[in-house]
Amino acid sequence: MDRLQAMEVFVRVAELGSFSKTAEQMGLPAATVTNAIQSVEKRVGVRLLQRTTRKVTLTDDGAAYLERCQRLLAEFQDVENLFDREQPQGIVRVDLPERLAHKVVIPQLPVFFARYPDIRLKLNASDRFVDLVGEGVDCVVRVGILSDSTLIARNIGSMEQITYASKTYLDRHGRPHTLAELDKHTMINYFSSRTGRDLPWEYMQNGELKTLKLQGQVSVASSEAYMACCLAGLGIVQAPRFGVEDLLEQGVLEEVLPAFKPPPMPVSIVYSHNRHLSPRVRAFVDWLAEMLKIR
Repeated sequence: MDRLQAMEVFVRVAELGSFSKTAEQMGLPAATVTNAIQSVEKRVGVRLLQRTTRKVTLTDDGAAYLERCQRLLAEFQDVENLFDREQPQGIVRVDLPERLAHKVVIPQLPVFFARYPDIRLKLNASDRFVDLVGEGVDCVVRVGILSDSTLIARNIGSMEQITYASKTYLDRHGRPHTLAELDKHTMINYFSSRTGRDLPWEYMQNGELKTLKLQGQVSVASSEAYMACCLAGLGIVQAPRFGVEDLLEQGVLEEVLPAFKPPPMPVSIVYSHNRHLSPRVRAFVDWLAEMLKIR
């Protein structure tokens, strides 16, 4: 068995957590799988897997080696499929903002998989800053102004932002009518997972951008937590309108200060400049851009 095949065996064992399942799925004798793992560990000089009678788990070195192997095998597959005119196939690793993933993208994934049945997604939904190169992510969707010029960004539109609060909060504390009145209210702040600092509140006034630093009792770094705090009546938030239209129509949430709207937030699909877009990644990026532009 050559090195590439042994690497494929290691990845499958790591993913399945089982030597016997790997042998069954790959159509190999159990002894061949065992020998392949032993040869890989001997070659790299460290133990990659912890074996017990019940399960197989990765060591810390094994986890690091697995990530590199997965990326290398994906690149090899891209080379093999470079001139293939068949349907794209393989794994696409993507990171999406939490609420965008839950409310918009995930509900539409059956459409994507119907079009591309041979593509698998490893999808992470979070609002933290992601290092594309360091974490082996193929593409991310970012909302807001981009600061990293080493990445390629494809703008796919913008999201309208509004300021709003729950009806229960506004019934208790009143409804502000001017920016100055916000000092009498409790805000729910959103802090950057990258810097740890609360993001400023933004408003357009007479065509000019105004920023404010407002105090609150709670700061979060998750869009789902942000919404949960708002619905709990903890204060006023500033966020995209998408995903809350029904709650606004039902009166559960109310827009405040509609005359002082925040600027829209640009939405971009971002990927590393040092990697060509493989057929599978391009298929996902194109579908995502097409789907989000109609929102």
